[in-house]
Formats: sequence, structure tokens, C-alpha cells
Amino acid sequence: MVRARPAWAGRNYLLLTGATVITSLGSSGALIATAFAVLAAGGTATEVGLVAAARTVPLLLFLLIGGAVADRLPRHRVMVAANALNCVSQGLFALLVLTGEPRLWQMALLAALGGTGQAFFAPASEGMVLAGVSGEHSGRAFAVYRMGMNGANIGGAALGGALVAAVGPGWVLAVDSAAFAFAAALRAFLDVSGVPRRAAGGGMLHDLREGWREVVSRSWLWAVILQFSLVNAMVAAAEAVYGPVIAARYLGGPGPWGLALAAFGAGTAGGALLMTRLRPRRLLLTGALCVFPLALPSAALAVPLPTAGLAVIMFGTGVAIEVFAVTWMVALHQEIPEDKFSRVSSYDWLGSLAMVPAATALAGPVQDLIGTRAALWGCSALIVLLTAAVLCVPGVRRLTRRTKPEPAAGRADSPAAGAPEPQASGAP
Repeated sequence: MVRARPAWAGRNYLLLTGATVITSLGSSGALIATAFAVLAAGGTATEVGLVAAARTVPLLLFLLIGGAVADRLPRHRVMVAANALNCVSQGLFALLVLTGEPRLWQMALLAALGGTGQAFFAPASEGMVLAGVSGEHSGRAFAVYRMGMNGANIGGAALGGALVAAVGPGWVLAVDSAAFAFAAALRAFLDVSGVPRRAAGGGMLHDLREGWREVVSRSWLWAVILQFSLVNAMVAAAEAVYGPVIAARYLGGPGPWGLALAAFGAGTAGGALLMTRLRPRRLLLTGALCVFPLALPSAALAVPLPTAGLAVIMFGTGVAIEVFAVTWMVALHQEIPEDKFSRVSSYDWLGSLAMVPAATALAGPVQDLIGTRAALWGCSALIVLLTAAVLCVPGVRRLTRRTKPEPAAGRADSPAAGAPEPQASGAP
């Protein structure tokens, strides 16, 4: 007997979730294919990093513009256009790899186009995924969405690696291009008849200033964004630089490190499954407490623990960070006005990614200066200190889940979020 879908899982939600699963499957494999395409063309590890950086730089440059555009234009059209750009860029990348010897500048340019598409897609997507879900069911809905995305990322990486070995990176990139085309077609069928029309703004700079005011007027919001600008940087340094070094020296090479990363991925899927059942009342307090475990992988590598112990810690960390991800998104959708959501999301994304390139670039010199283990202990200590500092912000401790859908307040430090606080100093 086929079970009826939950009442909160409407047509738009199913289309968005299905499209995300499809693109996550393709993109996870494409990340592996891109690296091997560079190597197959005679590139070095440095050149692999340059192509990866070529994707990240335009992502950072265009995120704020992407958020403003997504709040000004119909979000589903922005998502479709971004998917189309990714489809074309990956299709051209695949064609270059399959028909000849791609040059480094060509691969970097196409990677940059992909990053530009992501800069416009991400804020629009976060503004749409829960738009038709009531506040009462938003946590469960986003957990299911994340579970599908995380599962697709795990499966896509495994399948992509196997396909790269079997048929080569060009065909995996072609599959990713087709996945973006299919996802764009699904998103084109979104029903936006119930979405209120947005009033014309006063220009791009005016829109960006409005989004900035939304961020700095909420102490809990800017505190967590600032926290994760550094936490993500520490995690990136540990996973991208120090983890492989420790694995090569003490754990037996890339195999054990790959197992640890797979355990983290499995943990994120488990955390999403857990959040389909849990509905914590103190949203950000619960989420902030779950950031502390992010300090454990760096500490485990610093010891270093054997592979089995590291894998257990990585799994638990994956569960914890997924709890944070769900509570964070529920809080944003509850507190941020719908017509400004994508701009706030773009500031969130920018804060999360801004320090990552610098952290990965400086990780090597820091390691040479103080040693790998000391650098790893420093990563752990900084994560703990930043998270403890965020817990000192009253808005983080007091923001509570509303059981009935209400319009998002102009300020998050309103009675719905706990006792009011003074407006953050420095707010425009």
C-alpha cells in the first residue's frame, strides 16, 4: 500500500527537492571529474587548486548581487537561469575534455562560470525551498530536503569516482550538464501564483543596504554569521590541508581519510533523519550547542586517533552539524521577511565562505611555522572559543520556535524571539 505524501509536502516542495537531488548527484561526481580532468591534461596539484579557486572567486564576488537579484526578480526564474548557465558551462567543459586537450585557462574560465551560476542560484534556492511550508512543519520539511541532498552527495561522489575510472572524466561532466538541464526543467514548473509581488526597489545598492540592515539589526544573525566565517575557515584548513597530511603520516594514506570523510557524510544524513523527528523549542541554542563537536575532528587528528576512532568522531560531527543546519534555516525562515530573505541568505553565504580561501592558503605556512599538531589544536580551540562567545549573545539563547505561522518581524529581537534587546551598535 502506497502511503500518501505528508500534507506539507506540496508540489513546489517536491519539485525543488527532486531537482536538488538530481543536481547533487551530478555535481558531487563532477567535482571529482574536474580534478582528474586537470590531471589528465598534464596539470599538477597546484593547477587543480587553481581551477578550484577559479570557481570560488566569482562565487564570492557575485553572491550579494545574486541575493539582490533573487529578491527583485521571481526566484524560480533566477534558479532556472543559473541552472542553464551551469548546464552550458559543464557541457562545454565535457566537450573540451572529450574532444581534445583542454588548456588550463579554458578549464578555469568554465569553472568560473559555474561559480557565477552558483552565486545566483544559492540565495534564490534558500528563499524558495520552505516558501510554501508552514512554520509548524518547516523543520521536518527542511530535514527531509537535506537528507535527500546529503544522500545524493554521498552517492554521487561514490558513483562519480567509479564512472571517472570506468569511462573518464569527460562523460561524468556531460552527465552533470544533463542533470542541470533536467533540474532547470523541473524548476520551470514551479507554481508561483501564490507568491506576493515585490515592490520595485530603489536600485541594486539600495537593495543591498536593506539586506545589510536586516543582518545587523539582529544580534543573533550577525553573531552566527561572524562565528561561521571563522569556524568554516578552521574546518576547511583541517579537512583540505592538515587531514590529508596526518592521514599520510600516521593513518595509512588516502584510504582511511576517505573513510573518515564518508563517515561524516553518513552522519549528515543521519542528522537530517533525526531532525525529521525532533522539534527543539530553543532553535539557536540547540543549534549553537551542536557546533561544539566541530572542534573534535581537528583534535582527533592532532592526537592522532586511529582510523576507527576518527570515523566515529566524524560521524557524530556530521550528525551535530546537520542539527545546526536545520535549526538555522528554520530560524531564518521564521524571522526574516520573505521579500528580503535572499539578500540575507547571500550575506550568510558570503560570511560562511569569505575566509575559506585565505585559511586554506595560509594553512601550509602556519603548519611550517608551528607544526601540524599545534595548528590542529589551534583550530579546535578557536572553534570552541567562538561557539562559547556566540552563546553569550542573548538573542541566540532566547530565540524560540513559533508554533503558529506569523509574519516575520522587522526585528528578530522581538517578543516572539525572547526579550527585546537594543539594536546592534553600528547598524546603518
